[in-house]
Amino acid sequence: MTIKDAKGETAWDLTSYDFIKGDAPDTVNPSLWRIAELNLNNGKSTYGRGSWASSIRYHKGMYYVSTFAGTTGKTYIYTTKNIEKGPWKKISFKPSLHDHSLFFDDDGKTYMLYGGGKLRLVELADDLSGTKPNTDQVIIENASAPANKTPGGLPAEGSQLFKVNGKYYLFNISWPAGGMRTVIVHRADKITGPYEGKVVLQDKGVAQGGLINTPKGEWYAYLFRDYGAVGRIPYLVPVKWENGWPVLGVEGKVPMELDLPQNKTLIPGIVNSDEFSRKKKDPALPLVWQWNHNPDNKLWSVNQRPGYLRLSTGRIDTSILLARNTLTQRAFGPESSAATSLDISNMKDGDYAGLILL
Repeated sequence: MTIKDAKGETAWDLTSYDFIKGDAPDTVNPSLWRIAELNLNNGKSTYGRGSWASSIRYHKGMYYVSTFAGTTGKTYIYTTKNIEKGPWKKISFKPSLHDHSLFFDDDGKTYMLYGGGKLRLVELADDLSGTKPNTDQVIIENASAPANKTPGGLPAEGSQLFKVNGKYYLFNISWPAGGMRTVIVHRADKITGPYEGKVVLQDKGVAQGGLINTPKGEWYAYLFRDYGAVGRIPYLVPVKWENGWPVLGVEGKVPMELDLPQNKTLIPGIVNSDEFSRKKKDPALPLVWQWNHNPDNKLWSVNQRPGYLRLSTGRIDTSILLARNTLTQRAFGPESSAATSLDISNMKDGDYAGLILL
């Protein structure tokens, strides 16, 4: 997850490591460390699940990152005053609000807008510890309608709510049956509606995301394109305003190039080589690395033998997809290549080790 500061000059890259850095796993989100699927236990896995569709906001000196997990049935909000160094505070509550957008309104009320197809709005408690009773309501019965003329497809989800010049603008992704991923925008004068909607972009499958405005008054949509194993490629799409609607792209198309000024960035690369040589205050694993599921921390080390990542066998599994402590970096396109060196001198008969494409 990447964001810009108030001046639009400096970017941060947030991953799960930012929320757990320096903490024992069970002190950050204990429920996620007790689930068999997340620990690859009992033949279970949670590929393609876990936490989805994070929402990040800045409000009155505080940063908020919210997400939800179908594996726990809960919604999570993480807060900090220092987005680069933390510490982060965790709030969690039931239920799990699917693809929600965290929204702070001008009247001091805080909301989450969530759902798929049928979109709902609920007000949060003042301390964000849960939802307020009797505030949950449907605000759009069928948010897919502007794009979906026939039954089927992916219902409108991935909500991102914004307020511009007194109007509420709701961005959603939809995937019409037989069509491509599409950006739908609904607008209203009140947060509760009524909303009117239209398709604002249908090109190359570039869709889910929301609005960005610069200090110079320029507008963009920050969206992504799903590209298989390469992942979801971020796109910056120019936006103009016409008759109170955001108009995305150039003549309805996503430009492959933008004339943008060169800018300073602090974002680390998403892939990198690693000799596993660590200085005293270095993290054991930089942000380029991700475990396939929750790791068994007793069975790996970069300190036992400096200059090496040591992985120890913990159990016998029937499939590589169930092997814990599989350490990964992102594939990237249009082509990727990787190489590794192994010391197999202490392996036992029946052990397997190597490089895979997961």
